[in-house]
Amino acid sequence: MKFYTEEGNWDLVGNNTPTFFIRDVHNFTGLNRAVKRDPHTGMRSAQNNWDFWTMLPESFHQRTITMSDRGIPVSFRNMHFYGEHAYSFYNEKNERVWCKFHFLTQQGIKCLSDEEAMKINGMDREYHGHDLYDAIARKDYPKWTMYVQIMTEEQAKNHYENPFDITKIWRHKEFPLHEVGVLELNRWPENYFAEVEQAAFTPAHVVPGIGFSPDRFLQGRLFSYGDAQRYRLGVNYNEIPVNRAKCEVNEYHRDGYMRVDGNYGAMPAYTPNSYQYWMPSPEVAEPPLELEGAMWRFDPKDDPTDDCFRDGGDLYRLMSEEKRQILIDNTARNMNGVTDNIKYRHAVHCLKADEEYGTRMTKALMLDIDEVRRLAKLDNAGLIAATMPK
Repeated sequence: MKFYTEEGNWDLVGNNTPTFFIRDVHNFTGLNRAVKRDPHTGMRSAQNNWDFWTMLPESFHQRTITMSDRGIPVSFRNMHFYGEHAYSFYNEKNERVWCKFHFLTQQGIKCLSDEEAMKINGMDREYHGHDLYDAIARKDYPKWTMYVQIMTEEQAKNHYENPFDITKIWRHKEFPLHEVGVLELNRWPENYFAEVEQAAFTPAHVVPGIGFSPDRFLQGRLFSYGDAQRYRLGVNYNEIPVNRAKCEVNEYHRDGYMRVDGNYGAMPAYTPNSYQYWMPSPEVAEPPLELEGAMWRFDPKDDPTDDCFRDGGDLYRLMSEEKRQILIDNTARNMNGVTDNIKYRHAVHCLKADEEYGTRMTKALMLDIDEVRRLAKLDNAGLIAATMPK
């Protein structure tokens, strides 16, 4: 989402789930490659997909969401969406709190079964586009209520798990939703290429009062999204009308292909300078963040205090029996053809999250429950070693 504010553009990049598959930005490329086409066959591969997912236990919560009935929304209008990462709010006194952004659909959550989705896909490949276009055309404008969750810096320091881990949620009972306003989608683009395909987003675009967090994945996305836009649209992608701020803004970027706006004229191109050009604005910068502890690259799943399965287990226990069965069936169907060693990894993760979840998944995948229980006693490194291809 791009908010055209009086102080510049704010881009909020997110998903239709509150969590994500990975929390280490070094795995970002791996995720994209695992879900894309296999380099040998040229086809999508459930084997590659599930091998990658099950190598990272922190992906378990997102796997559970994706394989649940929420995995295929009936339309763009009938799903929530989230900023996912923790961001920050700060005021003129340099007081900061951490926050998360939620947009909850006023149309209600509606989802499709695999069978329904296959039928629709065979009949209308543009089904989601038609649904949204037709709704706007008949002035049945979809709406979402925007909320924020707030966590103080002191609460973050004492939280029982890493509050900046995108694979985990902030529980609403502990950090309730605060209503902000309503988002209404009441216009279809006049020209789809100009306003949609050329639209560019990066979470690095914020406005005064909104800042970032120590989320390692967010820190990587601050770089990777802008890099992708420069590759896709060119170095001056912010000068394309759909991406240009509606107020006067100045940035350090200059020159490059397709610069057609005067390029700051004869103004000096360097900083610092003696002419008061390109001056920074420290008064609107987010406050400094105190850091403690060792700073080094590590794999969070090696942290003995980390629990990758709590949220997925809680989600399973919240489901009705009908929803649980959909989850089990969807997963077994999606893993059809995946080798048993990878199936065992997922079944072990399910068992670590919830006894019933694990036993039902084991049965659906036609595995040996005694072997699943044996493997579940191993730590993550041991589980991976025991389930490597023979």
